[in-house]
Amino acid sequence: MLDEVEDWLRRRSWSAADRPLDALLAAKSAAGAAGTVSVVLPALDEESTVGAIVAVIRRELMERVPLVDELLVLDSGSTDGTAAAAVRAGARVVHRDDVLPRVPAVPGKGEVLWRSLMVTSGEIVCFIDADLREFSADFVSGTVGPLLTDPGVQLVKAMYDRPLETEGAVVPAGGGRVTELVARPLLNLHWPQLAGFVQPLGGEYAARRSLLERLHFPTGYGVELGLLVDALDEAGLDALAQVDVGVRHHRHQDGQALGRMAATIYRTALERLVRTGRLKGEDGLVRPLLTQFSRAPEAGAFVPHSHPVPMLERPPMADVPEYRARRAPGRRR
Repeated sequence: MLDEVEDWLRRRSWSAADRPLDALLAAKSAAGAAGTVSVVLPALDEESTVGAIVAVIRRELMERVPLVDELLVLDSGSTDGTAAAAVRAGARVVHRDDVLPRVPAVPGKGEVLWRSLMVTSGEIVCFIDADLREFSADFVSGTVGPLLTDPGVQLVKAMYDRPLETEGAVVPAGGGRVTELVARPLLNLHWPQLAGFVQPLGGEYAARRSLLERLHFPTGYGVELGLLVDALDEAGLDALAQVDVGVRHHRHQDGQALGRMAATIYRTALERLVRTGRLKGEDGLVRPLLTQFSRAPEAGAFVPHSHPVPMLERPPMADVPEYRARRAPGRRR
């Protein structure tokens, strides 16, 4: 298995600089409709960062060069000025609850990624987190590049350095704590073919619509691991790739938030192990709650707080009647 991963790394890992913009534009032109690109930013209360990200993508990849055809911010219920900031910067904004209204929306990043397939039209869909700082257009051009130039590639993850920036201090490789403590051990133990991914939980990636519409979408934090594992099963290792785009700067969660994220990711992995028969599922095998503790100052004692570990998954979009109607010949737009 180590030899397989090393071979994949040699053949399916690149740098954004390996594909200059002029080469991508030529490939996009040659691909025709198959080369259309939609960029989606899932956003929840990201007023301070979303506008700058949208502005870079519009300026560098829509106005300076016509690489991106569609730029969408899918608002997950923000209570701040996220939507207004995104519109001012040049994005189309759609609210989560306005997409597929017959299906009641639930909180979670995966929920809005799934719904974004209903309101975008590009044959290549690129997801970008909306909390990034010092954003580079390479996050988009780098991840869509292999999809434009290599018909065998189906999904591309961004890889990057991820410093931990907290209280004025910077730990160069200190970010991605859930990746290192939860996701990477799970993947190495149960899906060793995916051991070569540098940032398996990264929120910046691109894929062909024809793949995404066949995948289940966990509605919460497990979406990245779930999509990666399912893409391996659906398309095979050689259809997956990664591209180095530099450094990712973003806000960091506190320890308890990371614990809830880790539990959701672990449960997502367990569900897939059960589904594929690698782990026998039994009622009660997984307790769908995570209990954490905080000290109550007035009592001087630790107080437990239990949080549900969500595992709702949305079906492949290709199974949704409204999506099939929208994508029917003569109806595509």
